[in-house]
Order: sequence, then C-alpha cells, then structure tokens
Amino acid sequence: MKLKKKLNNQFQSVELHVRNTSNMVDCSGASVMVIHNDQIASEAYWGKHSKAPDARPVQEDSQFHVASVRKSYIGFAAAYAIYNGYIQSIDDEAVKYLPAVHTEVFGNTTIRHLLTHTHGLDRFEGNNIREFPPGQSWAYREISIEILTQIIHCSTGKSIAEILKEQVFNPLAFNETGWHDDHSEKLAEVIRDPDNKFWSTDKGTDGNKKNMYVSTRELAYWGYLHLKQGCIDGKQVVAKEIIRLATSLQSPELINMDLPQNGFLWFVKNLPAKKTEIGELVPEGSFQILGYTSVALLVIPKHNIIAVRMFNSFGSPPGYDYLADIRAFGDTVMKCI
Repeated sequence: MKLKKKLNNQFQSVELHVRNTSNMVDCSGASVMVIHNDQIASEAYWGKHSKAPDARPVQEDSQFHVASVRKSYIGFAAAYAIYNGYIQSIDDEAVKYLPAVHTEVFGNTTIRHLLTHTHGLDRFEGNNIREFPPGQSWAYREISIEILTQIIHCSTGKSIAEILKEQVFNPLAFNETGWHDDHSEKLAEVIRDPDNKFWSTDKGTDGNKKNMYVSTRELAYWGYLHLKQGCIDGKQVVAKEIIRLATSLQSPELINMDLPQNGFLWFVKNLPAKKTEIGELVPEGSFQILGYTSVALLVIPKHNIIAVRMFNSFGSPPGYDYLADIRAFGDTVMKCI
C-alpha cells in the first residue's frame, strides 16, 4: 500500500502544532503526517531516535512505541471475531468465553462493556475488583484489554498478531508495524522517567503486550484503511462491517453523558461530551486513538482526512495538559480546511 504525495502548505499549522508539542514533552524525535483526499498532503520528521550524540535521525522507516494506540488493533481483532461468528454478540457476557474466571466479580460484564471502558473492573494487589456496576460509568483501566485479548484468543484460536497479519499486514504489505521484544536500529528509544510506574517492559510478539512499534506512514495507512472502510485500490481487503463495528458508537447509554464515547476501543465523536479527547471543531463521525507516548491517530471521514503525530516520549511532564493538547491537535487540523 502506497499513496501518492502532493505536499503543500495547507496543513503547515498542524506540523507547527506537533513541533510545539515535541518541545513540551520529553522526546528526542517526532513526526507528523496528514493524508487528505487520498494523497499525502503533509509529512515531516525531525530529531533523533534517542538523546545519544550518534543516534539515528528520525525518518520514514522509524518506528515509534505507540502505547495505547495498540488498542485500535485489538479492537479490530474483536470486530473480526464478532463478524466471523467466533463471538456471537457484543452483548454476550465475558464469562461465556472465559469459563475459568471468577464469575462473582465479573457479574454480567459484557464484551460491549470491555470495549467501551464501561466495565467497572480494576485490579488491586493482584486481585480483580469492581469499581462500579457494568455499564454505569466510564474508567480507563488496562484490565479490560487483558480480558479482551484472552476472549479473542479463546474464541478464534488465534492471537491478536496472527489475526492482524492475516487480515491486514500481509495483504497490505505492512512491514513497519509489529510487536518487538528486542531493540533494532529502526525502533526509536522511549524517553521516560525510569521511576514512572506506568512503564513496563513487556515481552511477547502475540499482540497482547505493550511493546508495539509502528512507523508514521503505516499508522497513517492504518487510519486510511478505516477511512476507506476496508476498500483499498478498488479491492475490499477487509469486510466493511468489521470497520463499521470498530469505529461506530458502541458505548451503552450512560447516566453521565459527558463521559467519553467509544467504538471498539476507538474514541468516537457522536453526541457532545465534555470529557472527550476529540477536539470541539472535529465533526461527528470522526474517531481517534491516543497513546501515553502522546502518539495519536485521528480519522475525519467527513473531510477525507487522516492525521498522525508521533513522539518517542512516555508520560506527561509537569505543566503539560495532554487532554487540552490532543483536542487542540484535532481542532488545528479542522482549521486548515
């Protein structure tokens, strides 16, 4: 998969916004790409893979640790499992596919709850606990991802990585997207506080762990696949319904309507919500995913736009308001139209 480049100054302010963000977070390199009307309209790389004097410059094939952006790939695998009947319904209870789990804590938690961060589960001192009844509120907790990957593997007999390679990576010749145990020259080093409690050095290439690296262009192409609803160069590479499931509103109706709204782990723009991570100017029907490395992918179907920003930072330094910044990123894109 390769799109033509028609670079212009239309999205210059988006690049400037990303450069400003790179100065606020603790990173040594960054990049930005905008696809508009099926062409690459903006693309820029700067800095190096690490703070070492002889570090490799950030370039087209540089791969960044995408942190929670990986959840969009897990959401895809879940949509694949449902579309193909491995999971009968998004409203099936999780315990139906994981009979060995502690059912008393899980209660009637459904796959929909897990996919939309409305499950109410958490983990404390190694034990699963409940914060709130399923479907009653919203909380961003890693436990739901662990459960989802188990459900997908148990139901399909395939790992997340196997599903993605079979359905997307191989057909579209993606070779700069994957899970890495060991460092290579194309992987940008993650700049981080060694005492950051959220950082973990996971190992495993089955797609379940937080060790996913993606190049700027392939993350943009991942967004483009969703924008085009699985149809690339006139060929339906992925079933349209898989993309629709993943990127349309799936959150249950919550008591607090200002809480974020989700598709299959994607954040989606639907009804007005004060706590959304998507900018105010970004239109309904758009969807976005954001990672703790400040990496982000925004898809705006109404205007045929994909915008990607990449950094090799981890965490939010003092004074950096990530929520305000990611909203401003989307709003900046919209102001360029």
